[in-house]
Amino acid sequence: MEEPTRLLRSKGLRSTSQRRAVLAALQGFPHSTASEIEARIGAAGTEASSGLSRQGLYNVLDDLTGARLIRVIEPAGSPARYELRVGDNHHHLACRDCGAIKDVDCAIGAAPCLDPVADEGFLIDETEITWWGLCARCRPDTV
Repeated sequence: MEEPTRLLRSKGLRSTSQRRAVLAALQGFPHSTASEIEARIGAAGTEASSGLSRQGLYNVLDDLTGARLIRVIEPAGSPARYELRVGDNHHHLACRDCGAIKDVDCAIGAAPCLDPVADEGFLIDETEITWWGLCARCRPDTV
């Protein structure tokens, strides 16, 4: 990942300790919930951990999502999850049992992967696909 301060400024955002802490908390932990991000920031014991309320965290997540520095996915029945992987055309596999989520590269490559039957005047630039099933650990035939 590019240096956080430079990355934030390139998107017109101030480089605050809270924003840098959220980016750091997502590094290596894709598909994290806000609670998981909050716990990682708290465990890090940085300046941001003492001054970041739950509402503040959601404000930072909104700012970073709006600037397209992070991506939010919202699988049915799951809290919103955040990841650093943005700007590419990837999708997700989700386990119905344990909730594991894995990235899947798009077979087509260019966005959008699918076109609707009718676009109703929309200029479509992205398709979000989630495949649901059971992961290898949860499948009954692998127990």
